[in-house]
Amino acid sequence: MEANKIINGLNANTIQHLVFDAGAFFKNYDVKTDTFDTAVTAGKLIGATKGGGSFKATPTFRTIELDGMRGATKGTKILESWSVTMSAKIAEITPDVLTAALGAAAEVETIATGQKPANYKKITGKNALELKDYIENITWVGTISGSGDPVIVQVFNALNEKGVELSFEDKGEATIETEFVGHYDMKTKSVPFAIYYPKLTEVI
Repeated sequence: MEANKIINGLNANTIQHLVFDAGAFFKNYDVKTDTFDTAVTAGKLIGATKGGGSFKATPTFRTIELDGMRGATKGTKILESWSVTMSAKIAEITPDVLTAALGAAAEVETIATGQKPANYKKITGKNALELKDYIENITWVGTISGSGDPVIVQVFNALNEKGVELSFEDKGEATIETEFVGHYDMKTKSVPFAIYYPKLTEVI
């Protein structure tokens, strides 16, 4: 090895693998038919964020304990489950955002003409969760430097379990901090997330 040689992970392809900025969050994004533009046009964009968001997929393991084991032993762990979440700090607060964030919300009700308060939509909670309250998917779409196509991360059968908390302050904007939890479907038993990584132009 050369004297004083600097060792790091930087290589010819590094610049192709950088994921930029906060990206955008969508509700019920279809990877087979949607693009960023068509999904926005279709009203699937959740809205602007402030502080971005995050995705987390954490496996839970159980270790088989056997006599004679001196510590962690290869082959003795069982994968029991996955904990999958997609979080976003949403600054664009709409009736649809409030309904999705509440998790168990009744349908948005438009106040009938002639009724008061006029020109409002009414959003209320309910006392029972229904299967229709689970969102088919919450999807993050983001830019990667080595492709014109985005990185796409999806969480399936999503339900925000944080509820809604709005803080109001002078010279500030309210945000809703969401944490959408992915849920297994009893029919498919598929792990409730998928990551779509585009083909990049690699540097040889």
